[in-house]
Amino acid sequence: MKVCTVAERQVLWEQARTACGLTEEILVENAGGAVARVLDDLCGARGRHVAVVCGGGVEGTVGLVAARWLACRDASVSTLLVGELDALGTESMERLRRAGGVVETEPTPARIAELISSADAVVDALGPMVDDAELVELFGAAGGPVLSVDLPAGVDGDTGRVGAATVRADHTICLGLPLRGTLLFPGAARCGEVRVGALSLPPALVHSPRVEVSLVSPPPLPTRPVDGHKGTFGDTLVVAGAASYYGAPSLAALSLYRAGGGYARLAAPRSVVPVVAGIGPEIVFAPQAHTDEGTLALSALEPILALCRVVDFVVLGPGLSLHDETQELVRRLVPAIDLPLLLDGDALTAVAADLDRISARVAPTVLTPHLGEMARIAGLSVAEVRADTVGVVQSTCTRLGAHVVLKGAHSLVGTPDGRVFVNTTGNSGMATAGSGDVLTGTIAAMSGLGLDLEGAARAGVFVHGLAGDLAARAIGEDGVTATAVLDHLPAAVRAYREDHATLTRGLEWV
Repeated sequence: MKVCTVAERQVLWEQARTACGLTEEILVENAGGAVARVLDDLCGARGRHVAVVCGGGVEGTVGLVAARWLACRDASVSTLLVGELDALGTESMERLRRAGGVVETEPTPARIAELISSADAVVDALGPMVDDAELVELFGAAGGPVLSVDLPAGVDGDTGRVGAATVRADHTICLGLPLRGTLLFPGAARCGEVRVGALSLPPALVHSPRVEVSLVSPPPLPTRPVDGHKGTFGDTLVVAGAASYYGAPSLAALSLYRAGGGYARLAAPRSVVPVVAGIGPEIVFAPQAHTDEGTLALSALEPILALCRVVDFVVLGPGLSLHDETQELVRRLVPAIDLPLLLDGDALTAVAADLDRISARVAPTVLTPHLGEMARIAGLSVAEVRADTVGVVQSTCTRLGAHVVLKGAHSLVGTPDGRVFVNTTGNSGMATAGSGDVLTGTIAAMSGLGLDLEGAARAGVFVHGLAGDLAARAIGEDGVTATAVLDHLPAAVRAYREDHATLTRGLEWV
């Protein structure tokens, strides 16, 4: 499913009018009906008291239409108008009145608060960017579920930024396609369950290639050959680890196995190998020279490149440390490796000041930064990245010719041609040390199972988040560790294989 900016959605509606004959009146009528159906499904409209608070713009007009639909379903509707309507909105208000509805114009804050607190359900049709914080705060006293039209009031539709006051909805009904603000945090946390009103838009518009952001829709996994051997399912070299960093290399290598990969080799400092071997006996070890501080030495360059000649995929970075010699080793390895390469953690820091080493690569590359690492790569502050995560991912991907996975709540997966996918699996319990190392191994496993790098990145992020969701379901979000996510990877991959269509269908249409 595509995810729009406000401007892109305006173009979509204009195309619906000009190319398909779907007037704004038709679209608004369908949207109001969708809002009413969702509320009726949730709590039953008949005999219920519903407060509908309408601002100006299309959201307010949809609210007026929804109020009429609800009244026709025998709900007791209190409709409050607090904004300026355009011609279509005025006509919609008149239709509501002719159907027996009452619209209160210019209600006092006390009146709004009274109706919101006493209603069985509340419809927020104010529109996303509302300057009146006092008005928005009144929704905090709602006695029943709150449904927002398109976006909760106070949320920016493009970035997910929130205003001084923001409606916290239980459900959000998007108009035709979801806006980015419904999926990007912090706005996403205010939206509750997100559904999409289909509005009878034709598929050619809904799937328009002009809209470059979509929900993650990872491809199905190829069938495992019944006569396969360990090399059939991917031979991956993980270059990772340093003294005091034993978990990162073990989690990265073991997650490859737990997600379905066949062969994990670990090039780690010789002093680290005995400890990691005790954690993961399935790992094939390639002990390397190390510095006095227990990090990979520059002299490991040629032995590691020799290993690269016999594997299919390379993971570089987990727990390598910021030691100067090791950082130089990474900078030399990146352009010299002519295989699909995943850069994570300390490897990202090593190349952040010399990104030509990435852009000059011929083989595909995927970077898996967290917010701070993304800021270093993009040459921006963390606040600047957070303000426009999609834009920063797009510009970084196209500039470097690489795939980028920006890790976090609703991770973003960007491609070299500027497309971005928003992942919706995962939970806050995964915000724990080592979770990113499990992700690197999961992406490598998806590649070993037969997906190209773009598909592997999208599937890896999705499956990793699904494993986290299964872990949280089993033990609670507060108890999730990277090892718990690792342990739930097999079940996540199994579910992904057996119920792919259901798991990846995206948001619900109404």
